Amino acid sequence: MSTAGEQAIRFLLDGKIVSVTGVPATLTVLQYLREVAGRTGTKEGCAEGDCGACTVVLGRLDTDGERVSYRAINACIRLLATIDGHELVTVESLQEQQVLHPVQRAMIDQHASQCGFCTPGFVMSLFALYLQGAEQPRARVIEALAGNLCRCTGYRPIVEAGCRMHDYPAPLEWHAGASISPAHVQPLRQLRRTSALRLPGFRAPRTLDELTDALQEWPDALLLAGGTDVGLWITKQLREPTRIVYLGEVAELRTLERDARQLRIGAAVTLTDAWAALVQEWPVLAEFAQRFGSPPIRNSGTLGGNVANGSPIGDSIPVLIALGAGVELRSGRQVRRLALEELYLGYQQQSRAAGEFISALLVPLASANQLVAAYKLAKRFEQDISGVCVAVAVRRDGTRVLEARIAYGGMAAVPARARSAEACLQRAGWCAAGIEAAAAAVAEDFRPLSDQRASAGYRLQAAANLLRRFYLRQEGGDEVLGVFDDRLAALAAAAPAD
Repeated sequence: MSTAGEQAIRFLLDGKIVSVTGVPATLTVLQYLREVAGRTGTKEGCAEGDCGACTVVLGRLDTDGERVSYRAINACIRLLATIDGHELVTVESLQEQQVLHPVQRAMIDQHASQCGFCTPGFVMSLFALYLQGAEQPRARVIEALAGNLCRCTGYRPIVEAGCRMHDYPAPLEWHAGASISPAHVQPLRQLRRTSALRLPGFRAPRTLDELTDALQEWPDALLLAGGTDVGLWITKQLREPTRIVYLGEVAELRTLERDARQLRIGAAVTLTDAWAALVQEWPVLAEFAQRFGSPPIRNSGTLGGNVANGSPIGDSIPVLIALGAGVELRSGRQVRRLALEELYLGYQQQSRAAGEFISALLVPLASANQLVAAYKLAKRFEQDISGVCVAVAVRRDGTRVLEARIAYGGMAAVPARARSAEACLQRAGWCAAGIEAAAAAVAEDFRPLSDQRASAGYRLQAAANLLRRFYLRQEGGDEVLGVFDDRLAALAAAAPAD
């Protein structure tokens, strides 16, 4: 039932504008598809964005209104209200006069499905990749499938389907040119709002002024960014926030700018786009960025949300701290800036006043004499929470260390700098003895806990070894580092509990 005067959630589905009213603000896209729309091809597996069975593709009109960007997302933790104004594509959408899409034909011809439960999710992840154009290298196919799990088929034929999907004739619909097709662009232009979406218990402002007004109206509202964490509160903890203010449509928060001094990353910039900008500036961070969640998670989640969440194991935070990032905070029309490490006062405690929110992250550009690295230790390579995470940035002149910034996650109640280790390295200089002194000093900086991910002893030993790895990467080359990595892998596999 709709409420009088209530706005509708509007989105494009199969070429038609759909209007939805009278649903809870916490209704997920998956719940809508299965329980309201009857589209049961999208499956529920984990309900937390880990298995990929719920994968759909979301199309968003670019700022210039000329092109649609299509990306895979997890329907199970994405709220329906947050896709207002977008295009939703499900596995049923690929049907074209009963003709299979090339992705589906490749899955069949490569025998890439057995029980079939996970198959629609794999199809949609590959479909998002297909829309990007020409045949992709095998490594890119594997990366695109990193958020999809299969229990019975085995991944080889699925990957092979992704490598072969461009062997078939392009379909009349849903080909690489769909992103600029008037059939998709024009309806999304019609759906563009000029002011905030207002639903019972939900606001989606479009400007900073509207966001300020919403927070004045609801000072106790939950600020929602990508929903990759909040979604689990709803699906796993069964929490029902009474008031939600969504940041993903605020134009000023979605800007990513680079000037002569810094990167300015708006708080609502997706992890996909934010990490791409960071990797462009520091290519050495490419593997770390690849391990930061799955592609569907990165396509929904935001860097600002990860920072605002402030988890001790939020992997982006040590990297940003090591790079000397600052945070821009806004309350009403008042703006202040502080170093990122100063934001965190304790577990789930931040130096943010009531009603104050993160508007942007400010990251200084790389300098010519800067050495940077970031390492993550977890029991799985992909889609796993860190036992230990470290990021290091060192500026040096020969053997003299001009500045050292060493930040850890998973070692304390908040991500934090290893101040004693930094001081040791600066005193001793860039040499093996200096690194050994810094590695030993980590035990002065942290008293980690033991939990299901790692013991305290493991964390301290691994944290010290990762500093040694950083030095060997710079000085020892791949041959020496390979031996060290073998030892570190053995240590990670053991991961004894205290």
